Parts: sequence; C-alpha cells; structure tokens
Amino acid sequence: MIKLISKIAGRPRLVIALLLLSVVLSMVIIGKNARIETDLDEYMPGDHPAFIYSDEMEELFGIGDNILLAIEHPETIYNSETLQKLKDISLELPVRFPGIGRDDITSLYTAENITADEWGLTVEAFYERLPLTDLELEELRSAVESNEMIYGRTVSYEGQAALIVAQIEKDLFTDEFYLELQEFVREYENPESIYIAGRPVVEGELTKLGPQDMTRMAPLVIIFITVILLLLLKSVRSTLINLTIVLMGTLVSFGLMALFKIPIYTVTTMIPVMLTAIGVAYGIHMHNSMKHLVQKNPEISKESLAVSTLKEMIRPVSMTALTTAIGFMALTTSQVLPVRYFGFFTAIGVLTEMVMALILFPASIYLFGVPKVSSKPVKVKASQDGDNNLSGKNDKAGSGKVSYWFGRKLLAHSRLVIIIIIIVVGIAIFGATRVWIDTSFLANFQKDSPVVITDDFVNERFGGTTILNVILSGEVDDTFKDPEVLKLIDQLQERVEMNSIVGDSFGLADFLKRMHQVMHDDDPDYNRIPETRDMVAQYLLLYEMSGDPDNLDSVIDYDYRNANLTVRMKSDSSARMEEVIEDIESFIPAFRELGINISYAGSGYKSLVFATLLLEGQILSLLLSFLIVAILLAIVFRNILIGIVGTIPIMITAVVNFGTMGLLGIPLSSATALISAIAIGIGVDYAIHLIERYKTNLDRGLSSMEATFETLSHTGQAIIYNTLAVMGGFAVLLISVFPPNRQVGGLIALNMAVSALGTLTILVIILKAMLKPEGANKSKKVNRSPEASSGNDAEDKKVIKPKEE
Repeated sequence: MIKLISKIAGRPRLVIALLLLSVVLSMVIIGKNARIETDLDEYMPGDHPAFIYSDEMEELFGIGDNILLAIEHPETIYNSETLQKLKDISLELPVRFPGIGRDDITSLYTAENITADEWGLTVEAFYERLPLTDLELEELRSAVESNEMIYGRTVSYEGQAALIVAQIEKDLFTDEFYLELQEFVREYENPESIYIAGRPVVEGELTKLGPQDMTRMAPLVIIFITVILLLLLKSVRSTLINLTIVLMGTLVSFGLMALFKIPIYTVTTMIPVMLTAIGVAYGIHMHNSMKHLVQKNPEISKESLAVSTLKEMIRPVSMTALTTAIGFMALTTSQVLPVRYFGFFTAIGVLTEMVMALILFPASIYLFGVPKVSSKPVKVKASQDGDNNLSGKNDKAGSGKVSYWFGRKLLAHSRLVIIIIIIVVGIAIFGATRVWIDTSFLANFQKDSPVVITDDFVNERFGGTTILNVILSGEVDDTFKDPEVLKLIDQLQERVEMNSIVGDSFGLADFLKRMHQVMHDDDPDYNRIPETRDMVAQYLLLYEMSGDPDNLDSVIDYDYRNANLTVRMKSDSSARMEEVIEDIESFIPAFRELGINISYAGSGYKSLVFATLLLEGQILSLLLSFLIVAILLAIVFRNILIGIVGTIPIMITAVVNFGTMGLLGIPLSSATALISAIAIGIGVDYAIHLIERYKTNLDRGLSSMEATFETLSHTGQAIIYNTLAVMGGFAVLLISVFPPNRQVGGLIALNMAVSALGTLTILVIILKAMLKPEGANKSKKVNRSPEASSGNDAEDKKVIKPKEE
C-alpha cells in the first residue's frame, strides 16, 4: 500500500490534474441534481406503522397542512371594508392558487352558522351580503359571539382579528408559492395587517434559513481555521493542503448525494462541519510527522521523507479514518432518514479525507521539496533515577518545554487528575439526566424572527397553530351516535383544554352541543350532549338536510365508526405535546369499556414520533459505536484492554456533552443529537494517534517516562493544534443568527476540548500504567522510596537507553 501511494504521490502534477477534474465533476453533479428537501414529513420513515396509520387517517378525514392568514384591524374587524376583504380573500385564494380548493377555505365568510327557527334547524352563512349599517354589523358581531364554534377560533375574542384557514395540497408549498402568497396578501393590507402562519411556513423558513445561514457562516469558519492553521503550523503549504482535504471530503459527499438523487436535509448541511473537524486532524498529524522527521534529519531527501512520512502515518491515519467512518456508519441504524444519510455520507467523506491526506502531503514533498523546519526537537534523556524522577530537575534537556512540564505534572499528580475527572463526569451524569427531547421547529428561530412573531400573534388570539389529531375508533357502526360515548369525548375535550398549552379542541360533540342549544331557544343550559341516541340521530339528519353534510367529513366517517378530534395547541414543542397526550391517555380505560381505541394522526403527532425515533436512534448508534470502536481498537492493537481503554476519552466526552446540554437546557434535537457523533469521531482519532505513538516509542526502547514525554511532545502537540484550530473555527458559529448553528458551534468546541483533555490526561496515565517497555517485567524489582511510590507505578530503575536514530 505504501508503495502504491508513494508511486501516485510521486506524480504530483497528475494528482493536481485529478483533483481539479474531481472538483469540476463534483460541482457539475451538485449543481445539476442537488435539491433541498422542504417537506419535513419526508424526514420520517414512510414504512413506520405510526406514519402509515397517520397517512390513512389523513386521507379518511381530509387532514392536511394549513396556511393561516390572520387579519388584524387596529380597532375592529366589524366594518364593511374589512369584511369585504375577508370575503375577497376567501374567494380569490382558490383562483390565484390552484392547489387550494373552494371547500378548503375556512373563514368568517365561509363558516356556517347553526341556528334554529320555527321551522327547525337552520344552517346558513354568517353573511353573504356585505353588512353596511351599524345595525347589520352589530347583528353580525352578536351572531359570532354567541357561537362557540367560531368565537375565539375564527374571530378573536376582542374582535380585532379574524382568521382565514386554507388547507393546501401536499408539496404545494414552495419558496415561489410563499413569495406569491406574500405579494397576494400585501394587496389587502392597510389599515389591516395580515400575518401568514402555519406549519408549511415554518417548515419552509426552517429549511431555507438553515442552509442559507450555513452558507453565510461557512466562509467565516474557513477563514478562521485558515488563520489559526497558519499561526499554529507556520506553513502555507500545510494549511492549503488541510483546506484541500476538507474541500474534497465535502465535495465527494455532496457529489454522491446529488448523483444518487438524495436531497439535502437540514441535518446534512452539518456534514461540512464534521468533515472540517476530522479532515484538519489528519492534516495536522501528517504535517507534524513530516516536521519531526526533518528535525531529526535535516539532510533527508524528498523521496526518503515522503516514504518515511507514509510509513509513520499510514497506520494511525487509516486506523483513525476506519474507526471514525464506522462510528458514523452506526448512525445508519436510525429510522430517521436525514440522520441515516448523514451518517453514511459523512463516513464516505471521512474515508475520502484519509486518502487525500495520505496522498497530498507526500505529493507536496515531491512537488515543492523538503519543507524548512525552524529548529530541532528536544530529545528526552533518561535520568539516573529513571522513571522515578518526576520532578524533572535533572532533565535539563526537557527544561522549558511545555509538553515535558505537563507530562511531569500529570504523572506526579495522576491521582488528583483522576479524582477531578470522576467529579466532572459525576456532575455531567447528573446533567445528562435532565436532557429533554424537543423537535420544536419554532425553537430553531430567534425570538424576534418574523416567523416566531407571526406564530405568537396567531397563538395569542386564536386556538393555536399546532394541531394534534386524536383518532377514536369503535368496533361497530354508529358507535359515535351513542350519547355515552359523546359525553366521554366532551369530558376529554374539557380535560385537555385545561392545559394552558391547548387553545381549543373541535369534534363531533361540538356540532351536537351547538344544535342541542339552538333547538332549545339558545338556552346555555342545553349546551351539552343530547340525552338519547334518537335525538342525536335526529339532529344529525336535520343538519344534513339543512347544511352541507360534507362539513362533518372532517370529524366523523360515513359509518360513524371513526371520529377525529382536533386539538389546537399554542406551541409545537414535542415535550408539551406529550403532556397533552398524557391527559388524553388517562381516558383510555374508560373508552376501552365502550369498545373504543385511541390513536393519533397529523403533522403534530408525526413530529412527536420523530422525536422518539431520534432518541432511540441516538442511544442505539452511540452504544453500537462504542462497541465497534472498542472491538476495532482491540483487533488493531491486539489487546482487549487497549480496546476498552481507547474508548474512555470518547465516553467522557459524550457524557460531558449530554451533561452540558442538560445543565444549560439545550434540548436533544435533530441537530444536537448528532454532536455526539463528532465526539466519537474525533475522540477516537486522538486516542489512536496517542496509543500508536506511545507503543512505537516503547518499541524503540524508551522507558515509560521517556515514551510519555516524547508522545506528548510529538502527538500531543498535534492534538492540541487540531483542537485549537477546530475550536477557533467553529466558535464562529456562536454568532450565527440561527440557534441550532450556535448550539452546534458551541458543543463542537466543547467536545474538541474535552476529547483532547481526556486523551492527554486519563489515557496517558492509563497507558503508562498498563504498557511496559520490553524486558521491564523481567528486570529486577527494586525498593521504591516513599517519594517514588506516589501512585505513578514507577518502573525498574534500570535505565533503558534510546536506540540511536
């Protein structure tokens, strides 16, 4: 493999030509086929039983996504001009937007007012002819305020706002549709203000703003990482190679997605974030190895340097790439499609970056020659006291070097370090127990965002913008003509409406209560379910004869065997929705006694299932990743204990990550759920590089102390550089206007720091205690002084001299 890569790298101009061709080809494929998925229903597995059932119920009851137009007048909507606008908008929407049918519009103009006269039940419009006089306007106000089916639902209680609900066909909402709708409502503004809300609007803004913000922030991230790499590496060559590695990994990932017609989801826009963190790590370790080889032999030829760099780095780089890729591949077990694709294509990007790192650095040597290095490395010399000399006073060669100072302090106070880590992990575990799941789409926006302001306006004045459809299914026909069943449904509605998050609920019981009241001279005492099945059947028959029987299709099926209860909520928080569902499910025993089952449907419920699947997938992928990584490390290093020990830093990082989320109140969402993937990816890389270097140093004949110092000086420096570069780069995301990006930036920076600290502390301490130089076990044991036996497991005082280079 080394010969093959060296042969390819030995033709740098061919490598450059292939790179340029790959870039052009990827850009063409991405430009031609890439598309952003705006329908969040497509984020969910279509073959999941909950979604299949929900789709069936949506078809049965005509459940769909709604566009909400809230019209606000400074004083009152009960004036001729505003009422005319309500009528015009209701009639014009189906004309201007073919995907909206006339029967799909609900407004004060289209709503039916159920009343009664001497002839029986009457169902008519609130107004067909425009009210002009004060008396007519007052009569309209009185009719609205006396009808609970519309008062507070379609017209606000204070009478300053009215709602127009337009149910749209699936996939109708696009950026073009939204822009045209905005232009349409502007024609009717002044003095009224018109707000556009609804789930499609939130979805559209979310899927649009996410990639837009990442596109805006990505150049800033690259600029910061470039500056930091230049400062740390002091090499324009290595900095440009690092950026090329990241670029190629990203282009290959998105190019393959586009080639196979897989859309870009909000989650997959984070792929460049992950690949930047990982790709920079490979590049820094390659640069570091190259630099140390030149420092050891300033006269080294470029051919020898290229081959030596490959020999030294091909094993750790390929091992880290393989374990990282497998860690991401574990995400493909998730049932959430974006998470699955994120894991798969990030793994491909990681392997691409591995190949690029192993080829580009040797190729740069052939093309530009041996890089210049400022100074030689400081060599560690064993003291006369061997590993027992932790003070470092006799280690003149290591004096002034941070890595040696750090190594001495670390080993001298290893017990204190372990205690501190245990305390931190304990606090993190406590915080992790407070992590909550939330798939609230509105939580992804700034509180002063127009989308949030509009949604808050509608939620404050009307029932709410988020809908939960409760499906009640009986075992026999005409189940829902039974007064006992209807009364139980009414009790259920009263219970859920006690929750502050619920604006209102609507179902068959509301129709029957309204009819029962108006048929008894509008006496409020009769605002209840009729007492007998015959009376229920009679009211339903009168309604079908007097009004539009299709209006009942949204609440009951033809056989009165399945009913749809719509619960409107003032928040799309999945956590708050679970509270409502708990209230609903407290009625399950009572409904079961009547032969009725409770289930759910609609976009609100799908979001809740999405949150559950997200958590289940996260837990499974994490456990699977830890297991696979431990097995691979054990196989690669031929030591089961090393396999277990190598996962300790990533375990600590994952716990601290979730602990921080819990303590800071950051929910587990589709974005933050993936942060642990980078904790595994980067943490494993650090561990593998450190273990490989430490074992190599022991094989060279160094003592444990010397091996520790040399490893910290060589690999430890690369880990610190990598950490600083990525932390600095992604700290830029903290100024993003998009909250998920700020969370991603902050958590990645945290994970980088924790992974590095965990690797350079606890892993170093364990390795020194666990791995011994060859022959150390055979050498005679000596009595250790009290000073030496300070928990550092000092080895035989016999000095093992380093082999000559």
